[in-house]
Amino acid sequence: MDETEWLAERFEQERPRLRAVAYRMLGSVAEAEDAVQDAWLRLSRTGSAEIDNLGGWLTTVVARECLHQLRSRRTRREVPFDTQLPELIISDADLDPEQEMLLADAVGLALLVVLERLAPAERVAFVLHDMFDLPFADIADIVGRTPAAARQLASRARRRVSGAEVPRPDPDLARQRKVVDAFYAAARQADFDGLLQVLDPDIVLRTDYGATRPASVVHGAAAVAAQVRVPRGGRLRRLLVNGAIGALITRDEQPYSVLVFTVAHDRIVRIDIVRAPDLVDRVAAAVVGRPD
Repeated sequence: MDETEWLAERFEQERPRLRAVAYRMLGSVAEAEDAVQDAWLRLSRTGSAEIDNLGGWLTTVVARECLHQLRSRRTRREVPFDTQLPELIISDADLDPEQEMLLADAVGLALLVVLERLAPAERVAFVLHDMFDLPFADIADIVGRTPAAARQLASRARRRVSGAEVPRPDPDLARQRKVVDAFYAAARQADFDGLLQVLDPDIVLRTDYGATRPASVVHGAAAVAAQVRVPRGGRLRRLLVNGAIGALITRDEQPYSVLVFTVAHDRIVRIDIVRAPDLVDRVAAAVVGRPD
């Protein structure tokens, strides 16, 4: 095996982790893949002779590219920073190995929305340290700060994430699905009391419209139950969305919205509704041809 083949084999071993790092930083599967591919091009030009720790070197290259992309987004301001929505990872309930690998990159939608609001260096420091245990000395080199300053960046990001009170879902998808199915049944029957039984008293319902208008937020089980309606001509396609129970809603055969449920302690604690047309259309395109 020559050096190029050896490097390619080692790179493929590192690819899942690198893609997970990049997706958490960028919230985009396509941009994450681009950042990882950029790391391969850099590696193929550099060779292994100058690299002591290949995994660490590749992580640094990917992280720097992601930081550059995040800063470019802010400079361009193509969409308001606080309305940037992450790209969703869509999977069927019955996963094939390729989908399972992709789902491993998934992060809950609620957490990703919070990460989108962080400053670029904060997001990089938080993701690398809190999600991937990278030392602050290494992070400092990536963000161009001292280790103490890198620690402060991660701490500030951690406070913002904690302040957003992002719920942690139950790990058992079957239990999650049972609760969401009860929600669907109550919604179809306009059963207000039935909805209250499956909604957490402090539930948050958030509807994101993308760059077209600000997100709307509703708090409390009674207020959320009062808003639940089955749209006329509506159909529901069950999906896993970023590892959580979700659905694609169509009206008159046209993509309308994506629902994402967060279930904890057998109650729905959060519902995210995505109405951004580009994201909804992308989800619809991803499931075309799949059996219901």
